[in-house]
Amino acid sequence: MREAQPFTAHYIDIQSPQAEEQAHEQLRDTGLITLTGFTSRTVVRDFASRIMDITPHRDSDPDGLTTIRDTRRHTHLAGYGGFGSGELAPHTERSGTPAPPRLMLLVCGTPAHHGGACLLTDGRAVYADIAARRREAVIALSRPRTAYFGGGDGHPTQVFTGHPDDRISIRLRLDGLARFSPTVQPYLPYLRNALTTYQIRLPLDAGQAYLLDNERWLHAREAFTGNRLCWRALGEPHVALLSGFAPASRNATAASPVVVS
Repeated sequence: MREAQPFTAHYIDIQSPQAEEQAHEQLRDTGLITLTGFTSRTVVRDFASRIMDITPHRDSDPDGLTTIRDTRRHTHLAGYGGFGSGELAPHTERSGTPAPPRLMLLVCGTPAHHGGACLLTDGRAVYADIAARRREAVIALSRPRTAYFGGGDGHPTQVFTGHPDDRISIRLRLDGLARFSPTVQPYLPYLRNALTTYQIRLPLDAGQAYLLDNERWLHAREAFTGNRLCWRALGEPHVALLSGFAPASRNATAASPVVVS
């Protein structure tokens, strides 16, 4: 795990007149933004609406936001780990749907008494690491329909998806609703190792937040104690974003994922 200063490095001021323009530029560049100044749920909703078209879903409230807290009712239910207090493995939000939302905003309303830090992993770094070390692994993880995420209404897919413009997107979950083809399973240890290597720890205080590109960044969470409360918004950006990310190296001989149209 990398213990740099990710909050400062990715920060923009939501009060700035250029906040929306800066957010769109940074999403295109690094896919991650950190923010402060969220004093209420209304402020969260207003900012999210400036950046994205909010997508309602199974767990969202009437205003489109999802309240993330330990309900003490979902502990043992697959797919509901976010509503407990346990550790969450790196994952793509809504990975079991045909088209996961492009953006995710997570805002801390009340921090945990202990633990509960957000853990983020840049899929671009993960892809570059595996491509450089294990060419056969990145090829296997790019083969169509080698993973299935979700329950009975889930979605067959693959960890890495190649796009016609040579960009790559990542989609992943590692909980009880993830199944992998036998051709992929030997390479999962390399994937897990890269996830750990490039993970950054991002504790959030009240009013702090992050906004990420859900096709590039994976998010996770430490276990926690206390009444941790967060609000989450999912949606589609108001400006066009190219699919996924540009690989760190475009050397086609290093690793060439299967293009999925």
